[in-house]
Amino acid sequence: MKSWISRPVPELPGRMSAVRLFDTARGIEVTLPAGRDQSMYVCGITPYDATHMGHAASYVAFDLLNRAWRDAGQRVSYVQNVTDVDDPLLERATATGVDWRDLAASQVELFRTDMEALNVLAPDNYVGAVESIPLIVPAIEHLVRLGLAYRVPGSAEEPDGDVYYDVEAAGKHSVPDEPDAWTLGSISGMAETEMLELFAERGGDPGRAGKRQALDPLLWRVARDGEPSWPGGELGPGRPGWHIECTVIAQKYLPAPFTVQGGGSDLIFPHHEMGAGHAYSLAGVPLAQHFAHAGMVGLDGEKMSKSKGNLVLVSALRAAGEEPAAIRLAILAHHYRTDWSWTGSGFAQAKERLESWRRALASAPAGSAAGLIAGMREAMAADLNAPGALAAVDKWAAMATASGTEGSQHDQALASDAIDALLGVRL
Repeated sequence: MKSWISRPVPELPGRMSAVRLFDTARGIEVTLPAGRDQSMYVCGITPYDATHMGHAASYVAFDLLNRAWRDAGQRVSYVQNVTDVDDPLLERATATGVDWRDLAASQVELFRTDMEALNVLAPDNYVGAVESIPLIVPAIEHLVRLGLAYRVPGSAEEPDGDVYYDVEAAGKHSVPDEPDAWTLGSISGMAETEMLELFAERGGDPGRAGKRQALDPLLWRVARDGEPSWPGGELGPGRPGWHIECTVIAQKYLPAPFTVQGGGSDLIFPHHEMGAGHAYSLAGVPLAQHFAHAGMVGLDGEKMSKSKGNLVLVSALRAAGEEPAAIRLAILAHHYRTDWSWTGSGFAQAKERLESWRRALASAPAGSAAGLIAGMREAMAADLNAPGALAAVDKWAAMATASGTEGSQHDQALASDAIDALLGVRL
């Protein structure tokens, strides 16, 4: 699957220091390794209702990490998936009378154009679930042979042969004295009662008859009438579950373990928890060294959701003539780990901030850009503190505007490049 086109990232003098990032699994801030190679997997969209502000905030958050690593002189391997076949997509296609393939293709293309507009750096590998099925099937077959996956017998409601991951067996299969071994709860740190509640809310089926454990996730859904299916080898025709898709794609295109698994906080459980388990079962090493998560985005203080119909879409804002740089600035005003709400007043502030920065460029004092870059880097190295970086630019802009002098062309260019390179905002 093709990705989108990234704009060139300006090169800045000097280097950012090692980045500190909050690791969800450890519950603490960690300093990321300072080697030349970094790797990141960020879970992609299920292609319908793209690109809502929750999507945008998550991808902008991890774009900041990508940019920070690059500013530190590190090479970055970045992979993102597309869940281009899944129950919610099929349900939306049926409800709207659109072929699911056409719906997925149109939404993926819309997502690409939104990401280009928001100046999000493209992944090196942008990979669909459907194209990955030939890789996913052998992985599931291997889990069955290991005794870590099993078939569920059919019933009056369901056909025979769906394959599930055995979380209890997988936890026992881990090496007991290995500190990075996976057991249920290793990533989320949640109690079983909380897991059960979220499992039901987020696509799991705790009440499915025949499962060994309520929290066992689906690996392979055998073919049903009226649903798309693909050859499954020993598994029979069907389609993959959600979690195994990301695991297999990550293991194909990234080191084991890769540096950071990213996504929204709603993916901590079950998606990232189960994906980490699948990876350890398949390879005997963790999926990722670190797990990081972006907060949720609401609208005017209420939860933003497809079911409520209150999604703020990037494409709708763009169609209304709003500038993507201002949309990105409105997102960056909030620390990536916080939950926040999109508001008209917040967006108005972002637009005014953008204009104030542009006005300040004309008066950039000679020698001022070096201090600006240092302040921005200090903020971004501290758990991607974008609001702190914005405050550094605000301070510089106020000083430049107050100077009332004709600016230095060198500092004008360097300040503009820094805001672009570190924050992804083009002035």
